[in-house]
Amino acid sequence: MIVCGLYAGAASVLEASGQRSGIVKSPHAAVRVSRDGVVGDVQIDRRYHGGPEQALHQFARNTYTALVAHFPALAGSAVPGSIGENLSCATLDEDTVCVGDVYAWGAVELEVTQPRRPCTKIDARYGVDGVAYWLAARRTPGWYFRVLQPGAIALGDTVTLIARPNPDVPLARLLAASGDACPSITELERLVDCTGLGTDWRRRLQERLAFQRERSS
Repeated sequence: MIVCGLYAGAASVLEASGQRSGIVKSPHAAVRVSRDGVVGDVQIDRRYHGGPEQALHQFARNTYTALVAHFPALAGSAVPGSIGENLSCATLDEDTVCVGDVYAWGAVELEVTQPRRPCTKIDARYGVDGVAYWLAARRTPGWYFRVLQPGAIALGDTVTLIARPNPDVPLARLLAASGDACPSITELERLVDCTGLGTDWRRRLQERLAFQRERSS
């Protein structure tokens, strides 16, 4: 696995909606990464982007192919880097990445914390309604990292899996449980205890677990 895309950007105004956003990013040959993410990258709404548990975002490159197949109007615009991700590697997606995975990206160590929650700014970015909903329904929204070791990343650097504390919990499993109207208590108990899971997702799972336990009592 190698680094095949690095992206960062300043604040911009989305033409379709007039919203200010940091979703528009430019490609870079190399970046420096701090505990807060790519140095110089901007997140406007830090309720949903940025912070230690959402410091960097990755989006699966193969999802772009499926996206264009479903939304032909996005041909030429839905390309790697366009949905606001910071990192790209051709062989990682929601089926192969697990919650709590630790990867070395060049000199940087990153821990997978949680999936992204697609918002309407994705629709505004592309000027097409329904993209965010489609990504959420298909369970391919991308995911966030926590920075364990800051440093530098360059195109062509090796991406190496160095720890996998939850080998039975790919992101796809977490997303499936999140979208299930009535997940089992056993499943929720397993997911809520995942090493490395982001605080917001853990809280949401704990709330659902408490609700399911109350229903079954």
